[in-house]
Amino acid sequence: MDDVKKLLKEAAIQIGSGGSAGFVEVCIMHPLDLIKTRLQIQSGKVIGKTSDPHLYSGIVDCMKKMYRHEGLTSFWKGIIPPILAETPKRAVKFFTFEQYKRFFLFGSPTPTPLTFSLAGLGAGTTEAILVNPFEVVKVTMQANRATGKELPSTWSVTRQIIKEHGFGLRGLNKGVTATIARNGVFNMVYFGFYHSVKGYFAEYEDPIKEFFRKVGIGFLSGTLGSCINIPFDVAKSRIQGPQPVPGQIKYRSTLGSVMIVYKEEGFRALYKGLLPKVLRLGPGGAIMLVVYDYTHHYLSARFAD
Repeated sequence: MDDVKKLLKEAAIQIGSGGSAGFVEVCIMHPLDLIKTRLQIQSGKVIGKTSDPHLYSGIVDCMKKMYRHEGLTSFWKGIIPPILAETPKRAVKFFTFEQYKRFFLFGSPTPTPLTFSLAGLGAGTTEAILVNPFEVVKVTMQANRATGKELPSTWSVTRQIIKEHGFGLRGLNKGVTATIARNGVFNMVYFGFYHSVKGYFAEYEDPIKEFFRKVGIGFLSGTLGSCINIPFDVAKSRIQGPQPVPGQIKYRSTLGSVMIVYKEEGFRALYKGLLPKVLRLGPGGAIMLVVYDYTHHYLSARFAD
């Protein structure tokens, strides 16, 4: 009975810490996620400056046009789905990561880099399946170029998707394989790198130095994961975003979408949105890990036997 109680308490602490980490990260970093999505769903090449409010030559151009034509609140379009999703999403990610770690020890008394990487892959896959419907709604809202007052609500967008396409692979679960590939690869690198590298740098007794140690390693982990998984992120945005010709589905499968983008737009197009993605998930990765670590430490001390 004591073992069950201890397990439940550990699970509650992991879930609470992960949920807190996700909520803080999404509130701070959402505008960069929106800019990343806008750049990724934009097909073709934009050379030089253009006055078209729907075409962006880069991050700054996107920010200026969104502010000018859609207003300041446009930078938080589609934030409700990730807020609703991030608490359970991050909670599931960090909780399942701890559970997968035990499974992938392969007889070793302590976790190895392979353990951390495979546990991250498992956690990312689990997270992706849970969060994909929220991603579909979020991308649909982020692609909408209406001003704040004209923008449909999260619930109305969700109802429209369900009414027109249902819950299947053309509806709320559209692009689920791309989301699995994106999240699985990211978390494999993210957790694998963070926990493997962290052991090579001794902890500081000074809390400020220790804080920056964790932030630095978390930033590198998020940046590396972002650089490796972005082709899957581009495929996901193309599949879940508006199709080039209404009524015709051009982007269907993950690998098929990657190949279409590569053939029609070149290799660099597979890295569209990389800079805003890194600007978001580099510091975002650091924020999540640091908030998780400190919240986990606080809750563990608060509810210690």
